This record gives sequence, structure tokens and C-alpha cells, in this order.
Amino acid sequence: MFSAKPQSGEKPLPSHGVAQDFSPRRKSWADNRDDRPRIIPATEWRKKTSTQEIMSHTYTNLLYHIIFSTKDRQPLLTDDIRPRTFAYMGGILRELDGIAILINGPADHVHLLTALPPTTGIADAMRVLKTNSSRWIHETFPNSSFAWQTGYASFSVSQSSVPAVRQYIERQEEHHRTITFQEEFVAFLKRHGIAYDERYIWA
Repeated sequence: MFSAKPQSGEKPLPSHGVAQDFSPRRKSWADNRDDRPRIIPATEWRKKTSTQEIMSHTYTNLLYHIIFSTKDRQPLLTDDIRPRTFAYMGGILRELDGIAILINGPADHVHLLTALPPTTGIADAMRVLKTNSSRWIHETFPNSSFAWQTGYASFSVSQSSVPAVRQYIERQEEHHRTITFQEEFVAFLKRHGIAYDERYIWA
């Protein structure tokens, strides 16, 4: 599990079992160390312009619950890979000017509770997140056959629902003692009124 750490002046978020943060930092990406992560910058998909420069009087709180699985829902997020990967994903979201409020999941899929700026679309964020985290896993664990499944599900979250969503994500291990990922995923689609054809969900 990875949980956001408060920045200076921010109120601390509740933390439960925060993973050691192996994620990249902006400062390290700017230096000349040979071991710094090679990351595909978000500027490949969007112009790096601060929200303050283009929306000086716009205020947003864009919260999302995002779910996606490993390729073919295989248990590829093993105990040695999972905590470091979630922490690294938190670093990628920070580079996108987002906040990884909580990242958690079992061996075959991930749940993210995240806040993104209005300048970053969900599709762009997921492309950057999945591409770079997958490459990092292969570089860090060379014997891994890891890959993410194509696609994801994203649901908007109101501020008042954050505690409930956070608790749900924290308790993933408990939830999946009685329900499969497929059952969980379909239940979310139904709950949010999203039309789907189950023949194509898992392709």
C-alpha cells in the first residue's frame, strides 16, 4: 500500500501501513546521477504549463477512483514487487502534478485514489503511469514477465466520499477473500451505470 505524505503546510492524511517510498523525486530527475529513473516525461503528451499560468482564478478538486489489472489478471504483483511499485507509481503521479492519496491492491490488480489537476486528462495520466511503471518493473526485476492489462475503469469521487473509498481500498485483501476481481470490476460498472459487454471486458 502506498499513501501520500503531506507536503509542507498541508494537513497530514491518515496513514495505514505506508510503504517505504522508493518513488522518483523531481530533484533526482534533474541531477546527473547515472542511477536516476529513465521516465517518459508527461510533456510528450501535453504542454507543461502550470495551472496558475492559465487558470489563475480556477479552483478544482478532481478526485478519481481508478482500477486496472495485470495482463490476463495474472498474480504478477508479488510481495517483493508490489510495495515498491505502488510507491513508484505515487512518484509518477506527483510528476503529473497529481496526488496519490492511496494506492493498494492484491497480486492481480490495483486501486488508486488520486487527485489530478485540470490540465491532465485521465487517458494521458494512465498512459504515463502504466507505461513508466511497467518499464521500471522490468528494469528493477529483470526476471519478471510483468505487463498491465490494456484499459482501466475510472470513477469520479466526491470529497465527502473520500473516507469510504479510502477504507475500501485499504481493505482489498479482506474484500478478495470472498469476491474475485472480475466480480468486483463488474459490480463497479453496474453501480456507476456504465454500459458494458462482458464478452469484451477481459480481452
